[in-house]
This record gives sequence, C-alpha cells and structure tokens, in this order.
Amino acid sequence: MSPINTLPKRVAVTLPASPLISETIERVKWAEAEGYSDAWFADGGAPDSLTTAAALAAHTQTIRIGVAVTPVFTRTPVVLAATANALGQVLPGRFIMGLGASSQTMMNNWHGIPLEKPVTRVKNTAIMVRSMLAGEKSNFDLDGLYSKGYRQDPIDQPPPIYLAALRPKMIEMAAEIGDGVIFNLWPQRALAKMIEHVKVGAEKAGKDWQSVEIVNRAMVLVTDDKAAARDLFRAAFAPYYATPVYNRFLAWAGFDDAADGINEGWAAKDRQKTAGAMSDALIDEIAVIGNAEECRARLQADMDTGIHTQIIAPLAGSSEADIQRTLEAFTAANFTPA
Repeated sequence: MSPINTLPKRVAVTLPASPLISETIERVKWAEAEGYSDAWFADGGAPDSLTTAAALAAHTQTIRIGVAVTPVFTRTPVVLAATANALGQVLPGRFIMGLGASSQTMMNNWHGIPLEKPVTRVKNTAIMVRSMLAGEKSNFDLDGLYSKGYRQDPIDQPPPIYLAALRPKMIEMAAEIGDGVIFNLWPQRALAKMIEHVKVGAEKAGKDWQSVEIVNRAMVLVTDDKAAARDLFRAAFAPYYATPVYNRFLAWAGFDDAADGINEGWAAKDRQKTAGAMSDALIDEIAVIGNAEECRARLQADMDTGIHTQIIAPLAGSSEADIQRTLEAFTAANFTPA
C-alpha cells in the first residue's frame, strides 16, 4: 500500500487538559503558540466538550478544534445540527464535528440508553445533521430517528462531519458518509487492513479514498520507565477492552486470546486477571511508549501507513512532568511529520 500524500499531516494536543476549563484554555493557547495544528477533545462527561470548544474561540486564532467524538445516542440530530451551527460560526473553518456510537459502558450505564444498531444510528445521524447544516427542511423517518419541518439558516462554513470507527462495517460506512474517519485504540498490526476498509467505503461514495482524512487518538507517553507506563495503560484501558465493542475489535485485530482473557477476568470481577490478559507485546502494539525519539518514530511510521492527524493523548495517571514532556516532544520545533 502506498502512503497517503494528498492531505496534510497534522499533530494535535488532546483536550480537556483537566476538569478545569481554565487549564484547557491554557493548554490550547500553549499548543497554538508551539505550532500544534490541532486540538481534539475527548467526550467523556464533564466539562462538556462541545460547550468548552465554543469557549476556546475567544482564546485562539489558527488552531483547528475537533471533538473525537460526541455520542450520537445522547443528542438528537436537531441539537447536534444547532450546536454545529454555533461552533461553525465562532470557529469558522476550524471546527470538526466528530460523531460516534461510544460504548456500552457509557450509553447503557451512564445514560441509561441502549446501544442498539450503532452503525445505522451513526449513519442516519450524520445524514440528518449534514442536511440540516445545509439549511434543508427536515423530512426524515430513518429507523427510529424522526424529524419533520425543522430548518435552520445555513452558515458560510458548515463544519465537516467525521465519524469514529473500529471494525469493517463501521469503517466503510464512516468513509462513505463522513468527511473523515476517527480511529482509536487499535493494535498496530490492524492499521493496514483498517485503511483498506476506508478505501472500500470511500469508493462506495465515488470519493478518492486518499481525500478522506484519518484522525487517530494515540495513547502516548515519553518516559524512561516503560514497565510503569505499560501498567498505567493496563489500569486505564483493560476495562475498555472488556466492553463488547472494544473486545470484539481486539479479537478482530488478531488478539483472540487476550480478548477472551479480558472477558473472563471482567466476568469474574477480577481486575488483576483482566489487566493481566494484556501482555507487554499487546500494549506495545496499541500504546506509544518510550523515549522521545522512539515515540516520534512510531507515530511517523503510522502516518506513513495512512494516518493524517495524530492526537497526542498522554496516558491517564501520568505525572504532570511526564505529560508535559510528552506534549513537548511533538511541538513544531521537535516534530515535523513527513
């Protein structure tokens, strides 16, 4: 497979910086000054990512702001379209609306919403939101999503819609319907075949597959203690891979035994067994851990395979010093992706 060269390569800081919006503002101002092209929010609760994105407009001039991703089950298409309208006005030409299905833990447990037909729900939400952003009068009855007679005034630069995806059906739909695709938590051996499914989806829509931006949230830590960093990853992400969405993805990526071991440990409420099912070799395929040179080389290799935008997300639980060390390793002065 040839590398993708038609879209620029970009580097992003992850947001929020902390539960305090003031600290997120400081991080994005620092990132813009240090030459980061992007800043992308996770959407995991408070503070609300879309509201905070709007707050950043007054504190930035050039940096692109994205959300990876807002769950489609928690807001109606009308609310999403109205929010994207506002964000498109305060961040003209530099806001990306990222949508996705999220996970059973967040939807079922946090929100009390069944995570049903995720591919269909994400697809139909994206179709409706794009139509509403264009100022078209709504006339939809799409497998449980209904809207009649809603219309909003279009804006000059409606935000593009990127869709989160893991496995083939969602990846192909995301590339077909979305303006970009967002990846997360994949083992390195799976990347090439994930990109093949981007190509399939883009071709369904008659697009040049190399015009579909691929954004990746990279779990990174610049550190001298790889063993401790792997343990941080186990603590933070073994529960992710216990959810059906991520567990099936891990098995699809070629780690059936690890997926089974995580399931067994989670069912037994044995966190040590759950975390222990993630070997060092598996973690090294998913996370980017090492000194600055090693981390930069790994992210460049993934960009050579097809990632356009790397979100630098320091591992949860890391010290403030290691977080800053990680972010500094990817400033414009220290990393210019090829």
